[in-house]
Amino acid sequence: MEDIGAFRPVADDQTPIATAEPDGDSSQQGIVIGRVTEIAGSGSRIAVDAETLNAVRSEPDPTLAMAGQVGSQVKIRVGDTWLVANIRTLAADTHDASSVDAYIDFLGEGMVVEGSSRVKGFRRGVTRFPIPGMPVLAVSDADMRQMFATESRPHIEIGNVYPTKDIRGALYIDAMLGKHFAVLGSTGTGKSTSVALILHRICELAPESHIVMIDPHGEYSAAFKNTGEILDVNNIALPYWLMNFEEHCEVLITTSGADKQRDRDILAKCLLAARNKSRLAQDIPQMTVDSPIPYLLSDLLALITTEMGHLDTANDTAPYMRLKSKIEELKADPRYTFMFSGMLVADTMSEFISRVFRLPGNGRPISIVDVSGVPSDITSVVVAVLSRMVFDYAIWSRNEAQRPILLVCEEAHRYIPANKANVDSSVGNILSRIAKEGRKYGVSLGLITQRPSDLAEGVLSQCGTIIAMRLNNDRDQAHVRAAMPEGARGFLDVIPALRNRECIVCGEGVSVPIRIAFDNLEEEKRPASGDPVFSDLWTQVGDEPGIVARTITRWRNQGR
Repeated sequence: MEDIGAFRPVADDQTPIATAEPDGDSSQQGIVIGRVTEIAGSGSRIAVDAETLNAVRSEPDPTLAMAGQVGSQVKIRVGDTWLVANIRTLAADTHDASSVDAYIDFLGEGMVVEGSSRVKGFRRGVTRFPIPGMPVLAVSDADMRQMFATESRPHIEIGNVYPTKDIRGALYIDAMLGKHFAVLGSTGTGKSTSVALILHRICELAPESHIVMIDPHGEYSAAFKNTGEILDVNNIALPYWLMNFEEHCEVLITTSGADKQRDRDILAKCLLAARNKSRLAQDIPQMTVDSPIPYLLSDLLALITTEMGHLDTANDTAPYMRLKSKIEELKADPRYTFMFSGMLVADTMSEFISRVFRLPGNGRPISIVDVSGVPSDITSVVVAVLSRMVFDYAIWSRNEAQRPILLVCEEAHRYIPANKANVDSSVGNILSRIAKEGRKYGVSLGLITQRPSDLAEGVLSQCGTIIAMRLNNDRDQAHVRAAMPEGARGFLDVIPALRNRECIVCGEGVSVPIRIAFDNLEEEKRPASGDPVFSDLWTQVGDEPGIVARTITRWRNQGR
């Protein structure tokens, strides 16, 4: 590699270690670590001086000490801007032992400040590309502060930028929520605690926010017991008549093929008639089978029986008997009381929406809907009803004062699976629709999953911000990489090497792809998702008969 100056480590803004003046401007200062050797549209290749890298490793500035490593940043002076790039790969130069080949991805650019080497006013995109031979400089701690400066944009701080100890990593709240976000990470990486941290920060920034979280394991109730409304099968009181026709079919119809279509036709006719018997129907000229109008299950049963009585032969009664049996089963089973109780026939739609959507929040801006106690055969329908109501409310309230709602869905791969057989489920359809259209109506979607490769195709790409923690599975890593912008590839390559409670953030919610170590969360704000300590718990003994007896009682009573 040609001579690029004398390499002597010094502090930023002092006498430069090496200066290069491709355009005659002596204001370019900093630590030159190599030169550009090849240019492409989204990145470049540079030759890095190995001796210089060894020299800067002893720098007190932690950012300079990391210079030249995979995942670190470099800058190139192009006219009156600094072009900032991320190092993706390193390889030994077979022709020159003192040189290292590196591939870099362009991140964005900042202004040049006369007499200073610092990057200022950082922004995404590249307006002018470098040419081969231009010097490449190490990014300093001062550059990082400018790059990740939040300025006046509303933001939440969630941790420190790697490898620094005090530069804060922030998420731009409007950009992140305006185009959805996803939190990805293998089990045991601190995903639940990190999600709780983000939601707590949002609630602190916007105490009048409206957040609905679907919690399939009952772990977030402990995290938001003081700041959220906790809803489960014991107190949610979700009226069955809020279901639309498709959701009714998922619950009540168990057949397939031609029998399924016949059952659907019968149910549609009787359900519409049952809704029309409500006194509210008198004020609604265009009643449909999907209208959320209260009706009595006894009325629906009576209408099915009446229709069955009009048949000419008893051989055609099977579809009617199937529907009647299923409805009677739901009414009699205590596990479904939270949804199919005879006490839920009153028109409580306004109270339900106000409570679940936190309108108003009254100091508790988030509702945690714990569906762990919901029978598994209708869990998807319950999630579908809640998700659809969020979306429908946003549509029908467009002429009112806007109240955006954030819907957070844990274990998202359970509800929007890549499996083609489940593509037509009501929950998959509504969540996919929210992902595609929700931002137009003020509905933001937060997806949390440990298996991004099991998500339906295209859903992840609808998320403008992706927060990726460690992923151990190759398929998951490839799925995330395919959904990410080209400039983030160098960061994504380190996903398998992330420590617990570390993440890579890419997309709209950050000014540049960023690696962050999450802040510690107070004990009382953490979800109940800790792993059992076997070595400790297996040394404890006592009251085993009482534990077994109380567990069996709750088990038999289907109560937690």
